[in-house]
Amino acid sequence: MAVPAKVSASPQLPARGELLGISLALCDYGEALDWIEAMVRTRTPGYVTAAAVHLLMLAQDDPEVRAAVGGASLVVPDGQPLVWALRALGHEALRARVYGPDLMLACCARGAVSGRRMYLYGGRSEGALVTLALALRTRFPGLQIVGASSPPHVGDVPGAPFRELSPDEERRTAEEIDGSGAEIVWVGTGQPHQELWMARMRPLLAAPLLIGVGAAFDFHAGLVPQAPAWMGRNGLEWAYRLAREPRRLWRRYLRYNPRFVLAAGREIAAQRRDRKRR
Repeated sequence: MAVPAKVSASPQLPARGELLGISLALCDYGEALDWIEAMVRTRTPGYVTAAAVHLLMLAQDDPEVRAAVGGASLVVPDGQPLVWALRALGHEALRARVYGPDLMLACCARGAVSGRRMYLYGGRSEGALVTLALALRTRFPGLQIVGASSPPHVGDVPGAPFRELSPDEERRTAEEIDGSGAEIVWVGTGQPHQELWMARMRPLLAAPLLIGVGAAFDFHAGLVPQAPAWMGRNGLEWAYRLAREPRRLWRRYLRYNPRFVLAAGREIAAQRRDRKRR
C-alpha cells in the first residue's frame, strides 16, 4: 500500500512506496513535472533526488546520507531495479522509472515555455558548464539559464571528487544563486555529494526547488555517452556505464548491486510471508 502524503499547505505529493526504508515516489514524468511546477509556482521550498541502487545502498551504510535522502521532498526511482522491487512489493501501478536526465530535459522543455529561471550547479569544470548551458539553450530555445557554477575539487584538480565547501563558501554560493533569481537549481555533482549539499544548502537558499540529477550534466553536455534506451528499460544501464568507465565504477557496482538484490529480496520475501499469515 502506498504511503500517504503528509497533510500540509505544500503541493500534494505523489503517492509513495517504501523500499529499504526510503520513501520513493510512485509517479510518472507528468506527475513529477506537475508537482515541480506547483512547488515553484507556490514558492514552496524543497529538494528532489533521482535515486538509483547506489544511493539506496549508501543510505543503508551512512546515517548522514540516509538523513539527506530522507529529508528530500521527493525521491523518484531513477533505476529500473527499484521499479521492479516496488512492483514486487505490491505497487503494480508503477510502470517505469523516472530517469533523472530525462526528467531534466522534460522540465527544461516546459521551462522554455513557462519562463522558469534555472541555475546549473556542478559539472566537471566551468568550461563543461558553458558547454551544457549552450546545449540546453540550443535544444530548448527561450530557456532561461540565469547562472552556473562548478564547485571546487579536492586539491583543485579537475576530475577529482568535489570537496565540501567551507561555511563562508556556502554563504557566497547561496548569495550567488539567490542573486540570479533562480527558481530551479539543477545539481549535478554525483551521489551522494549532491544530496548532502542540497540538505545543507536548502535552508540558505531562496530558490524554491533544488533537483539532483547526477550524471545528467555530463550526458547533456555531450561529455559522456548515455546508455541506449533499451538497456535502461531492462536494468542494464549499469553495465553500459561500467564498460565505459571501469576504473571509476567497478567497485561501486561490485559492492552495491549484489547487496541490493539480497536486501530487496529479503524485504519482498518478508512481505509475502506476512501476507500469508493474514
